[in-house]
Amino acid sequence: MISVSGMRGLVGTDLTPELVARHAAALGAWAKQKNNPLVVLGRDARTSGPMFARAATAGLMSTGAEVIDLGIVPTPTVQLAVEYHHAGAGLILTASHNPIEWNALKFVGPDGIFLDAADGATVRALAETGPPRADWNGIGGVRADPDAVERHLAAILALSVIDVAAIRARKFHVGLDCVRGAGGVALPPLLERLGVRVSGIHLDPDGRFPHPPEPIPENLRDLGNLVRESGADLGLAVDPDVDRLALVDEQGNAIGEDYTLALAVRAVLAGTGNPNGGPPVVVVNLSTSLVVEDAARDFGARFVRAPVGEANVARSIRDEGAVIGGEGNGGVILPALHIGRDAPLGVALILHHLAKIGTSLSRVVAAAPRYTILKAKAPRGRDLGPLFEGMRRRFPDAAADERDGLRLAWPDRWLHVRPSGTEPIVRLIAEAPTAADAEQLVAAGRELLT
Repeated sequence: MISVSGMRGLVGTDLTPELVARHAAALGAWAKQKNNPLVVLGRDARTSGPMFARAATAGLMSTGAEVIDLGIVPTPTVQLAVEYHHAGAGLILTASHNPIEWNALKFVGPDGIFLDAADGATVRALAETGPPRADWNGIGGVRADPDAVERHLAAILALSVIDVAAIRARKFHVGLDCVRGAGGVALPPLLERLGVRVSGIHLDPDGRFPHPPEPIPENLRDLGNLVRESGADLGLAVDPDVDRLALVDEQGNAIGEDYTLALAVRAVLAGTGNPNGGPPVVVVNLSTSLVVEDAARDFGARFVRAPVGEANVARSIRDEGAVIGGEGNGGVILPALHIGRDAPLGVALILHHLAKIGTSLSRVVAAAPRYTILKAKAPRGRDLGPLFEGMRRRFPDAAADERDGLRLAWPDRWLHVRPSGTEPIVRLIAEAPTAADAEQLVAAGRELLT
């Protein structure tokens, strides 16, 4: 699967060391063409990571690139390190939420944001034609950066929107599930600094996921049980590369990833205005829940939707001068820190918000407007153009957005049908005041797909 900013595949079949080395070399050549052949390399904890990291390092060095190796770190740590080192590019070896048999390459530009479509296409073209290699006297070097996670956590704790003293005074007790991914190297030390007591499961970063790694409600049963049995105030779950955060309330109920961003938006907007003047701006993707839009509206913010994909949202955040944004899959982006999804940041913002309002997570969720969001999949393999035209004819009263598949919206509900960028499927996502209404919208999409 090829996306805007990289590619992912099954280890040993689709994704091999030879392919990784060639595309890493292409990224190194791209950075060198822009006169900055310094590349930051990081990975999640997948068992294929050491093999691919060696292949990527060799590929980068073969073009004359200088490699700064971070080892196992969260994806946002790599993005921050690219900016810190003034590097020409970053390469992250992670398949994010995909199952254990997958891995991937993600390409980061010098601004710490994933490559856009044009630069991603240039790197792929270099890989296909064969990137220029260095001679014996021009091979690049490699050095380690063991302090990247420490800098990341220190930057979060230094944010003006995080009241560290208030969090410490609350003396939170949390359940934590890192799914044996890279979260194990970052979240326990962050929570310790915030004075939080942790009851943890699956913290060892050995990449052997004990359950499906995507932090969606059906995969958080172990965490829910942990929260109930330990009496924790809430539960925190991250995906393997730690850019998505999901929450479990004090009763052990998974509340849905969209609430992560909604609560983070409330935390930030309650403590800051718009440094550029006028109403603050919040940017999310087209598939993000209305609970986030409601949160922005409560503070008089201007609400902007961008096509799905972190790179699209990040660039819209930058272009709109937004104070916060992200994606409804639990990805929080705060440009005051960096323009990338960041689960450790999300943890700090959620704890800050709960400390300030002094109530439980379940009560916060109960006080918010309620919607049901339904996510479904269908096989991909036919031209979606006629489907989209049929949907527009069927729902002529809906506001249509065709920037990323087709999104049909009404004041209190919406349906988004789009081809996935990470799996060979079509995604159907609907949200409405009731489950029956959401199911009706998805059923209409499915009917036109067949």
